[in-house]
Amino acid sequence: MKILAATLLVYAAGLLLTAVGSRLAGRCTTWCCALLGLPMWVVGGTVAPLCLALPQLMLAFLAAGMSVTALAVGTALAGAVTNLGLALAVCLLNRHRPAVAGRDEFCRKCVLLLAACGVLVLFVRDGELSYTGTGLLMLLFVLFVLMSIAFQHEFTYGDMIEAVSTSEEAPSPQLAAQDYGYTAHTMAFPVMNLHNSLKNLAGVVGGLVLLAAGAQALLYSATTLANLTGTIQALWAASLISLGFCIPLLVEALEHPLGSVWKWFAVRCRYYPPDSLPIQLLNSAILNLTLALPISSLMYRHKLPVGAQFRSYEVPVCAAMALILLLPPLRRHKLKRWQGGLCMVLYALYLAAALFVPRAGA
Repeated sequence: MKILAATLLVYAAGLLLTAVGSRLAGRCTTWCCALLGLPMWVVGGTVAPLCLALPQLMLAFLAAGMSVTALAVGTALAGAVTNLGLALAVCLLNRHRPAVAGRDEFCRKCVLLLAACGVLVLFVRDGELSYTGTGLLMLLFVLFVLMSIAFQHEFTYGDMIEAVSTSEEAPSPQLAAQDYGYTAHTMAFPVMNLHNSLKNLAGVVGGLVLLAAGAQALLYSATTLANLTGTIQALWAASLISLGFCIPLLVEALEHPLGSVWKWFAVRCRYYPPDSLPIQLLNSAILNLTLALPISSLMYRHKLPVGAQFRSYEVPVCAAMALILLLPPLRRHKLKRWQGGLCMVLYALYLAAALFVPRAGA
């Protein structure tokens, strides 16, 4: 009992460190980019999506390096499912703040997510992610970055962008950069001087250190809980780790209901526009598949094992959610709240299956 209590305390400490570390590193990295003179459309297409996926990337990197491949793969795949089925679903269901996104970007990102799921289906039939599959996922990551940068550039300097929204009122068919993009209402950058440069550089390093310590604590707690309970590690990746990583995103999607301290910290460390949270969650799910898995494969230095649990549950559910999100904007140029409800139902079924009907060999 003492070991179990201590393990849960380590888990809670790991969640806190990863949440604080990822936000701090993301904010200070964005500041450093601004101090270096990088345009915000470049930052919005590269830094912001990567920073949102930092917890999963760090844990997958450490787990693969320690040959705990079930947690590495589970963190990436279960994290993608949780971001879509829980955080993004809450964004779509929220009546106080309608979800809004650029239609073309949203549809292209859904197609890219489907393509990543297709690569996994085709190249893990024998239970291992082949080198060809790893290369294709990395190619999709490069395509993701190019698409994100191109959209941000077009949005900032081009014509108005067609919007899709869950608003019940007649939504504006166009997005204006001054209301949605990275050029305004996003963050107040510091004055460019040596003090601010060193302070933000220290923030990046400090945030990454906190993030690595938190990921190590989560890795230890998940493996310990699996050993204590005699369960598979994939179960803990699908439940405690993915749910824990999703808590800060849920807090933001629900407009910070958990207290003023986190609200103050989250607002101060915001590195993307609040209204872009739905597309950022979709970006994070794509990065889990196209970056976290290839990184894990490279760190493992062999073909990455992908167990039956992931092939049977995570990959099909992620593909189904991508289809649910894609079809209404593609056909009717609208986002619907029932999409969020259906994704949440799929997530509940997935979680029940992962907890009560785990697949052997995962």
